Amino acid sequence: MRLVIVSNRLPFTVTIKEGKPCFESSPGGLSTGLWSYLEKLSADPARPMEFVWVGWPGTSIAEEHHEAVRQHGAAYNAQPVFLPEENMERFYHGFCNRTLWPLFHYFPSVARYEQESWNEYERVNRMFAEALIQMLRPDDLLWVHDYHLMLLPQMVRRQFPEMPIGFFLHIPFPSYEVFRLLPRAWRTDLIEGILGASVVGFHTHDYSRDFLTSVLRTVGYEHQLGSLSLRDRVVKVDTFPMGVDFDRFARAAIAPETEARVADLRAKCRGQKIIFSVDRLDYTKGLINRLQGYEHFLKTNPQWHGKVTFVVSVAPSRIGVDSYQAMKQELEQTVGRIVGAYGNVQWTPLIYQFRNLGFEEIVALYRMCDVALITPLRDGMNLVAKEFVASRPDQTGVLILSEMAGAAKEMGEALIINPFHQDDFARAIETALNMPLEDQIRRNQILQDRLRRYDVNRWAEEFVQAMLSSQKTEAARRARSLTGKAYAALVQHYRRAGRRALLLDYDGTLVPFVENPRQARPDAELMGLIERLSADPANEVVIISGRPRADLEEWFGPAPVSLVAEHGAWLRHEGSDWQLLKAITTEWKERVRPILQLYVDRLPGAILEDKEFSLAWHYRKADPEQASLRAQELLDDLADYTRNIDVQVLEGNKVIEIRHTGVNKGTAALAWLGSRSPDFILGIGDDWTDEDMFRALPPNAYSVRVGLANTAAQYHLGNHAAVRALLRELCNGKGRGPGAESSPKPGLMIAG
Repeated sequence: MRLVIVSNRLPFTVTIKEGKPCFESSPGGLSTGLWSYLEKLSADPARPMEFVWVGWPGTSIAEEHHEAVRQHGAAYNAQPVFLPEENMERFYHGFCNRTLWPLFHYFPSVARYEQESWNEYERVNRMFAEALIQMLRPDDLLWVHDYHLMLLPQMVRRQFPEMPIGFFLHIPFPSYEVFRLLPRAWRTDLIEGILGASVVGFHTHDYSRDFLTSVLRTVGYEHQLGSLSLRDRVVKVDTFPMGVDFDRFARAAIAPETEARVADLRAKCRGQKIIFSVDRLDYTKGLINRLQGYEHFLKTNPQWHGKVTFVVSVAPSRIGVDSYQAMKQELEQTVGRIVGAYGNVQWTPLIYQFRNLGFEEIVALYRMCDVALITPLRDGMNLVAKEFVASRPDQTGVLILSEMAGAAKEMGEALIINPFHQDDFARAIETALNMPLEDQIRRNQILQDRLRRYDVNRWAEEFVQAMLSSQKTEAARRARSLTGKAYAALVQHYRRAGRRALLLDYDGTLVPFVENPRQARPDAELMGLIERLSADPANEVVIISGRPRADLEEWFGPAPVSLVAEHGAWLRHEGSDWQLLKAITTEWKERVRPILQLYVDRLPGAILEDKEFSLAWHYRKADPEQASLRAQELLDDLADYTRNIDVQVLEGNKVIEIRHTGVNKGTAALAWLGSRSPDFILGIGDDWTDEDMFRALPPNAYSVRVGLANTAAQYHLGNHAAVRALLRELCNGKGRGPGAESSPKPGLMIAG
């Protein structure tokens, strides 16, 4: 087994200098954190796992240098994806960073919606998919990272339908009200692209919740405890808060060279309390807000003048983008204004540096400062806050953290602030500077214990284990799928049988679900299938449905089939009249109808279907979130309202139906089968109203559930199209067992 990591960037970056490729390690928490895990994974003697990292090398590479990059990548177990500069410009600086980045970070006014950029995003994802398909093995684990490659899981899934695929988003997933600002086709493709994965991971529960809401509202899948049942797979959505390599920072913090650096810095800042922040240049980091907050602190706390210095380190980012250049100018103007207003010959209130810091430099600053000010306006996780805590061997120091950072959800011992409010900054800075050492140690001890336990290695290991678990779950599901040998055995048994009974569902089984129940009329293809099956003297068609008998009579009356209506209330043998299978009263309908009508009025899009012996409240056309709440309320009300009435409340697919107790498809199937003893029985249904039928069938019958669910059926099929494909295969069967011609005509039952 091999773990394949895919990200936009490789763990190393290539630059071309004087016509030759030069290599350096890629910055960022994902590269360093994952690399730490991969090294540990490959060196584990108990469970060594091969790995390979696939990604873009950071620039356009001429073909003459491809081999040199591949050879360098071999040291990282890396395989580069070479992309032309023009593709990456429209992909990375286009859709990724002008559309997805601002929108997902709640800056919709900055987002741009350009069709050409979307087309390039699709094209680059396809290039990654083509490169992967060439090198993937069937037993690989594939782990796709971040917003650059949201279409990739589905593209790979089409070629490797059984592969465990993970997707992790390292930025926030926005609320649906923000996500829906994307054009409908784009957001649908993004959701379906991510759902190509087996496991989808986010840093916080909020992001997982917002993603599940967007899935529901975009493509209509409801979740059960984070599990989404697709047509043929289950996708698990869960929260995995990323950690840091705690031991690496802790060791570096007590290294002799760090001690020397810290001593030198403290000597230069003698008599000063040091506040430190480090971020890359980006509007999501709240750099201007941070400086303004510090300025407000100085304005409202003159007693700290001359006693505190704010060290602000900003790493260059996207230097070629005009908006980032304008941000840098505003940042430097704000720095100049603060220094000019409050500084003097003896004291500089703020030290600003615009450059990348090396690992040793940043650990020394983490170790030396008294307060870390980490206040993004929106951040997926923010590992800087965790790095700071890991770099404090004496457990002193105070972390001030924005509540808009994902890390705030698990670092409640920090001073949590709203980065949009200057008073929050001023109060938090004053509290931090005055915090007693014992309080600092108490807070940091808790934080360190938590971060040490849940470090980057545990984060990665838990995600990989989730993928492996999904693999086992899918293997068990595939064992119950009607494919391969099971499919062949069913068809062979059918062809040899002289007396056959096939029990199939209608809505959701032979036809797809539609918004209005009246729109689900049988099409020409379906009617042709029924006619062909019924024409075989060994078969008889019996449609068992929850629909009113008027619908079934209109649609199938002339066909040579038997019909069962309203989940078993009515039975019409082929060529006979309708008969009531059980003495049923309808007085209860007058008591229940008003409450159903009330909920029709309370939920726009809901409709009430009044059948002869049942009432059905449909909500397929309603807003999915509101409908889910209203449906639960209605179920609760009906539980009380029908307690002393001889009726049963059924929850189907976007419908709640009330019918007389004791009426179900199981009893109807048994009533129709009667004294018949067919050689072959097949039952197919799509929701839990069909479970009565599955349980009523004899042990030698074939039972199939359409879609994925806990079921009494033996097998699964994906959707109505798969059911029709099976029926076509049965229609094409030639030859029957001995005595077929002389056998009386048994039945084919279609339930709905």
